[in-house]
Parts: sequence; C-alpha cells; structure tokens
Amino acid sequence: MTGLEVGIASVILIVILIYAGLYIPVALGLMSFIGVWIMREEIDIPINLLSLSVADTVSHYVFATVPLFALMGFLVSKAGLGRDIYDVANAIFYRIRGGLGIATVAANAIFASVTGSSIASASVFTRISVPEMRRFGYGKRFSVGVVAGSSVLGMLIPPSAMLIIYAIVAEQSVGHMFIAGIIPGLLLAVAYSVAILLMAIIVPKFVGGNANASDGDESWRNLSLLDMGIKIFPIVLLVVVVLGGIYGGVVTPTEAGATGSLLALLIAIFKRRMSWKDLWEVLVETGHITATILFLLIAASMYSRMLGVASLPSQFGEWLQGSGLTLTEVMILYVIMLVLLGTIIDTASIILIVAPLFLPSIEAFGGDLIWFGIVTVIGAEIGLLTPPLGISCFVIKSTINDKDISLFDIFAGAAPFAVIMLLILMIIIAFPVLSLALI
Repeated sequence: MTGLEVGIASVILIVILIYAGLYIPVALGLMSFIGVWIMREEIDIPINLLSLSVADTVSHYVFATVPLFALMGFLVSKAGLGRDIYDVANAIFYRIRGGLGIATVAANAIFASVTGSSIASASVFTRISVPEMRRFGYGKRFSVGVVAGSSVLGMLIPPSAMLIIYAIVAEQSVGHMFIAGIIPGLLLAVAYSVAILLMAIIVPKFVGGNANASDGDESWRNLSLLDMGIKIFPIVLLVVVVLGGIYGGVVTPTEAGATGSLLALLIAIFKRRMSWKDLWEVLVETGHITATILFLLIAASMYSRMLGVASLPSQFGEWLQGSGLTLTEVMILYVIMLVLLGTIIDTASIILIVAPLFLPSIEAFGGDLIWFGIVTVIGAEIGLLTPPLGISCFVIKSTINDKDISLFDIFAGAAPFAVIMLLILMIIIAFPVLSLALI
C-alpha cells in the first residue's frame, strides 16, 4: 500500500472505530501508530513519533490555558454566579413574550464569557432555567431547547476551550481566536433572541408562558438597579480582568486563566459559597477534564504526524485545487462533513481529526485560518444539539429532575436552535469580516 492509501484507510478506520464505541483518543492514537508502522515498516519510527507527540503536547505553553480556564469555570459555577446572572436577566426580560427564554440566552451568553464550556452552561442552566420556565407555563420542549441551544455559546464566546484547541492545532494566536469569536458569538445570541420572539408570535403553543404566574420565589421581579448591579458586578469584574487583560496586552491567555481562577476563588469565598469539600470537587473535576483533553491532544498530535508521513493533507489540497472548486464550495463541503461527524463525535475530536486535513487547502485557496477556526467550531458545535450524540442534550437529560421530559423532547426542542446555528454559520462563511473585524 502507498502512503496515501494507508493515510486514507487510517482516517476511515478511525471514524469507524469511534462510531463503534472505542474511546476517541485510543482510536486516534492506535490507528496513527499502526499507519506509520505500515508505511515505514519499522516499529521504532512510530514509537519515536509517539514519544515526540507526548513531549511536545505536555510541554506546550498554550496548553496551560485549558486547565486554568476549566478551573475558573468550575469555581464560577460553584460560586452561584449563574443564578445571579439569571435573576438579573429575568428581571429585565420576563414581561416580554418568551422573555424567560431570552433571559436564558442572555444569561448563558454572559456566563459563557467567563466559563468557556458548553457542558458547564448546559448543566448550570438546566437546574436554574428549566424549573423557572416550566413554573411560568412555558412548553417543556421550548424550555429545554432554549437551554440546549444557548449552551453552545460557551464554546464560541471567549474564553473557549475549543478555540484554544483549534489555536494549538492550527498554530494560531489564542488571543486572536478569542477576539474573532466575539462578534459571531454575540450574533448567534441575538439571532436566538429574535427567533424566540418570532416563535412566541408564530407558534405560541410551542413557546407557552404566563407572565402573571405568581407561585414560588419571585424575588428577582423586584430587583432594583442597585441590586442588579451588585449581583452582576462579580461577573463584570471577571470579564474585565480576564478578557480586558488579554485584549489590552497586559497578560497572556495563560496568565489570564490563572488570574481569573484566583479571582473566581476569592469571589466564591467572599460569597461564602465555597467549602473545603467544594474546592476539592472543583480540583478533581478540573483534573479529569485536563487529563481527557491532554490525552486527546497527544493522540491528535500523533495523528497529525501520521498524516504528514502519508502526505495526505498536501495531496488532498492539490486534489481540491485541481477539482475546480471555489473556496465557498470547499467550505460548503467542509460544513456538511462537520455536521455529519457532529452526530457521532464530540467537538474537540472533530477539530483534531478534520481540521488538519483542510488547513493546507484553506491557506492555498486564500482563506484566513482564524476565520476558518470560527467556522470549524460553530460547525462542530451544531453536533451538540443533534442526535444521536448531542452531548448538550444528554447533559440536560442527566441533570434535569423531570420524568415528563424525555430525551426526544430535548432533541425536538433543540432542533430550531440547531437550524439557526446553521444559518448563522452560512452568514459567517459568506462574510469573513464578521470574524476578522476586531483583530
């Protein structure tokens, strides 16, 4: 077999093994190792490449941002800042048709700006938003759909773990990737809010809602401007310190993650919402996520080296250029691939598997790799809302305490938001300036 044939076969087998249920890093690493062994016919070469992959990944300075931002996100969640944000958003929007849905989107957008995790957002707002919306008569599918749809903002509005992973793979600036995610993230949040207003008018039975409901805790209805300011001040402070520090050139993304984690810990202690047990749980959860992502990055590094040995990216790029396709047509092909893979593979794995294949081609076509990264993350994130994988939907199902809401209800509720994401993705592909304007 030629190197090209081995490379293609390895990629196909990786997807098949993942679909069959094999742990993704194991599938990536194993097939990459075997692929290099077959091409070079000496086991010492893949062993050396694996050693290099481990050493390069562990020593990569940018990787330190992943555990630090994960730690900050968990601390913010434990501090109860998600509830504070939601109370303020409720007080502003509850009188509007579909107002609690818009409040959920707004709160998730703000929460995303300090956590960077869709999974954290889905978990937190399932506990906070869904019971509140159900209490006010909102439809069950709409309630869980809003939470699922708005949770993906965590992967787009900076800081974002997926933007960091893409920056490592594509060798781009983490700071530039963060800046590029601002406008698309806000655009998606606005699109969700407008869609909720339209759904409340066009399909009121699906949305539901009764602003006159009066049972339960409604202290947020009477919040004064001062109360709102006090509740939201910690989040504003975190955003200014973390993102302001990065964009102002005061700190690097890694230093910003450390600073933000320390500040989040101090806020949690000040609010008396952090016990020693809570701190230990946060550290353990951060360790689990860090280990998982590190394993993924090591396997992905080995995979990239296998592709290089097989010359697959360069030959794939030459084939695309010789096919007569335009950059727009290539991007349409790429998005279709992202959406299909998103139904069976998580976002990080999609970025690590597919992006290396297309990066040389996009550069050859004159596309900007920062813009390409935003397209990649949004396209892969659609898979968080679509069956059979739909990680955000499964997180909501495992978190929610309502036997009347099935997994099908969650996927059905998330479907309109997945469609909106696809429409926004098309706009960003057509107008790259939306991603690059602030850089």
